[in-house]
Amino acid sequence: MKTSKEKLDLAMARACMTPAQLSQAANMPRSTLNNVIRGSGARPATIGRISKALGCDPADIIEEVSP
Repeated sequence: MKTSKEKLDLAMARACMTPAQLSQAANMPRSTLNNVIRGSGARPATIGRISKALGCDPADIIEEVSP
């Protein structure tokens, strides 16, 4: 799964979190979060942990897949 950088940035702004705060809240290494922010593929569990820490739905931060 890939995240949308714009959607993830917006969710982080709504939660008033920096990447360092988000990595701590999601209990994951900063390097993993940086890969997700850059748009690298991530496991569904990783996306779930990030969205849970941000208090949003995982669908709010993933990239739209066009048919």
